[in-house]
Amino acid sequence: MKWFALRKSLPPWACYTLSAGAFVAAFVAWAWLSHQSFVNPVFLPTPEKVWLAGKDLLGDDILWLDVKVSFVRVTSGFLLAAALAIPIGVWMGSFRALEAFLQPITEFVRYIPVPALIPMLMLLFGIDEMAKIMLIFVGVFFQLVLMVADEIRRVPYELLQASYTLGAKRGEAIRLVLWKAAMPGIFDALRLCNGWAWTYLVVAELIAANEGMGYRILKFSRFLQTPKIWVYLLLLGIIGLALDIAFRKFNQRLFHWNDTTKR
Repeated sequence: MKWFALRKSLPPWACYTLSAGAFVAAFVAWAWLSHQSFVNPVFLPTPEKVWLAGKDLLGDDILWLDVKVSFVRVTSGFLLAAALAIPIGVWMGSFRALEAFLQPITEFVRYIPVPALIPMLMLLFGIDEMAKIMLIFVGVFFQLVLMVADEIRRVPYELLQASYTLGAKRGEAIRLVLWKAAMPGIFDALRLCNGWAWTYLVVAELIAANEGMGYRILKFSRFLQTPKIWVYLLLLGIIGLALDIAFRKFNQRLFHWNDTTKR
């Protein structure tokens, strides 16, 4: 069957149909389970209850304030991490000496659970916005450095040799060969890391937050307001999916010459 051929592409209509089918199947499973007598509605509310809670929340300014605050926090931490991680990753992937010097310490830090750093971040940055942004930064930065370095290393060495043959200097080879060839992969790494940044939102908003989507979810959980929790979770999923699609489309538009962007 063509749909299950290894590594073969599908027509766009088939991809859209399968994607929509996955959401429909998940919704049907949720609706069926939530109406069963053995399921506690406190933990799995029905779609009807979530819909009613969503109607109330969508008309409340608090929801949109939470979305705005959380979006700014995540985006600030992500952009700061990207601004520092990309150049460091490029240099680390280009020079073995920098790889030997920086990679072990980067690997060491990235295995430290981010929530364990909350007390240290509070000591360094207090309990204001900077501590929340820095927690997201730490969660993304070390992962992104390694991913960028790996993309640089994946550039075929033959391209470097060809550039040297044509008279390129070391800086030109990095800028015009390694960087250019690795850009599609680096952009895809940014897409993945942006998703990770959003997963740290609830943890970041443990730090003396008074608004934000993660803070509101924790507040609803204290009073077992599960339908409202589901509204926020669904909204987080919608935001994440929209950002992921935007990254993919932008990647395809910028690097249409690269086969990997067509996956």
